[in-house]
Amino acid sequence: MAPKSNRSKTGFTLWAVVVFVFLYLPIAVMVLFAFNQPAPEAIANNPGISPCDIPATQIGNVSVWNGFATCWFNKGLHDPTYIPAIITSAQIAFIAAAVSVILGLMAALALARMKPRGRIPFDILVYLTLVVPEIVIAVAALIFFVQAHNTLPIFPKLGFWTIVLGQIIFNSSLSMLIIRARFVGMGDTLEEASFDLGAGPLATFRQVTFPRLIPAVLSAFLLSFTFSFDDYVLPAFTNGTTNTWPIVLYSAVRFGITPAVNALATMMLLLTVGVIALTVVILRRSRGGSTDGVAKNFAALGV
Repeated sequence: MAPKSNRSKTGFTLWAVVVFVFLYLPIAVMVLFAFNQPAPEAIANNPGISPCDIPATQIGNVSVWNGFATCWFNKGLHDPTYIPAIITSAQIAFIAAAVSVILGLMAALALARMKPRGRIPFDILVYLTLVVPEIVIAVAALIFFVQAHNTLPIFPKLGFWTIVLGQIIFNSSLSMLIIRARFVGMGDTLEEASFDLGAGPLATFRQVTFPRLIPAVLSAFLLSFTFSFDDYVLPAFTNGTTNTWPIVLYSAVRFGITPAVNALATMMLLLTVGVIALTVVILRRSRGGSTDGVAKNFAALGV
């Protein structure tokens, strides 16, 4: 039985390797070609010009490896086409993540204390937001925002703020699930002790509950920021004349990929991976952390 078990384990391992290679090889190719030089004929036709300063229409075939160059990252960071879109995406992601975390925190605390029967309808709505295809949510958001503006002129037109509202719809549910999982896992022992010592609900939340929820709140914020920053579907339907980074990138790819686009995509990939890695570290440390720091806050409860 042992040899057969080992063969099965080896087979599953090889299959997992094949799946990961299939998923991540295109990303690795994109990162590699972010360091690619223009075609030799393009360099020959533009003497005295830095390879990264050659016009995009004259770069030639960038899907063939022509040599190593690092100047595309500097070129991409100073490109007037992409940088404003990146700044806009960062602003939208920050606002949407902040609001989503606040709403998710309030919803998590409320739903965790509700009776199961009363909580079921709200849980269904939360999971529907995450399960329903994003294209459906995008179309519904577009119709709602247009009708809302036509009915109530003070409602914002399609643009920056409608993108923010669209992102909040999705990220609030995500934040609520992350924070509620942490809140339920903490138990209510310390909160009951706080009430027994005479602290009110606000003091208990400020001194006992919220400090223990900070890792989950921070993780929810980072994930919400990442999803908002990288999202294409919802902004594409609700952007009006506002261009986010994914929209500009998609438009650029339609007319040909340049190493500068690959370089910017590589930097955004590193940013996304870094944020997700930081989130994982925070969540793991929060699971293994002790409550000593929270217990010390009882001295500040005024009892």
